[in-house]
Amino acid sequence: MPNFKSIFRVVDSGAGQAATGGNQGDVTERIRSDVESNDVLIYMKGTREFPQCGFSAATIEAFNALGVPYATRDVLEDPELRQGVKDFSNWPTIPQVYVGGKFIGGCDIVTDLSNRGELAGVVQENLPK
Repeated sequence: MPNFKSIFRVVDSGAGQAATGGNQGDVTERIRSDVESNDVLIYMKGTREFPQCGFSAATIEAFNALGVPYATRDVLEDPELRQGVKDFSNWPTIPQVYVGGKFIGGCDIVTDLSNRGELAGVVQENLPK
């Protein structure tokens, strides 16, 4: 019986080079490129339409309320990406939010900023001019 990871890698051909047997450098470059090419990027568990954890859902809720466009990446679809983003940011949890190429933080920081009415300012301050 084949193991889940080998099946997953065949089916998930759109996830990029690292998911098909690359190395840590490949996933790091993929993350760097993704962070640099998206003004607001959220690495999360699940999708914006169907978050797979409460922390991801709370982060999406904060950005939906803010009304700024953002991209998401589902780390559950790619085990190398899931670990890679933690290594890239040196932050141990998911979700992770990047604005203007800068790591902002996770759910706790985003929801705290949102609750204090400061998230919009942080986003505007870090977006490319």
